[in-house]
Amino acid sequence: MKLVFATHNQNKFEEVKALIPDSIALISLTDLGCTDDIPETGKTLAENARIKADFVTENYKLSCFADDTGLLVDALDGRPGVYSARYAGQEKNAEANMEKLLLELEGSSNRAAHFKTAIALNLKNDHHLFEGSVHGYIASRKKGKNGFGYDPIFVPCGHEQTFAELPLSLKNQISHRGRAIQKLIAFLNTL
Repeated sequence: MKLVFATHNQNKFEEVKALIPDSIALISLTDLGCTDDIPETGKTLAENARIKADFVTENYKLSCFADDTGLLVDALDGRPGVYSARYAGQEKNAEANMEKLLLELEGSSNRAAHFKTAIALNLKNDHHLFEGSVHGYIASRKKGKNGFGYDPIFVPCGHEQTFAELPLSLKNQISHRGRAIQKLIAFLNTL
């Protein structure tokens, strides 16, 4: 089966590809030749994921899944949430996003947060939604070189290292995206 993962983020693509069975030929937007920056105009993570998956299916006539992920920080009333990728501006700069978040939490004793991922699958115009989440807290400073996005400042519950310090194999087992992908794979295995 050929399936498009609607992302231009090569790090995210490799992370997900490591989880997908070899029986599925996974291709990215770059592989597809899609250079569009698909607008994320939804009010929820699930809406944004579906917008992206539907865009690919409608324009390229291929089955597609897309994800949208948000970091929800308790002390910030759930911000950055659906705006996580562009928290510090439309240019989607991960360093700027982390700096803004760390500055906003400076002096706060409540650093509890959780990541949530919504994956929308458009399989021949049949829609499915899979979600995953992981709880943890925001570290006081960036640590680690792996991963992407907020990984250098997020410490998952039960661990003392940030996502950026953990090996990818462990991160994939416990992360929000990994959990949502596992649900997607379980569904695809029933086809």
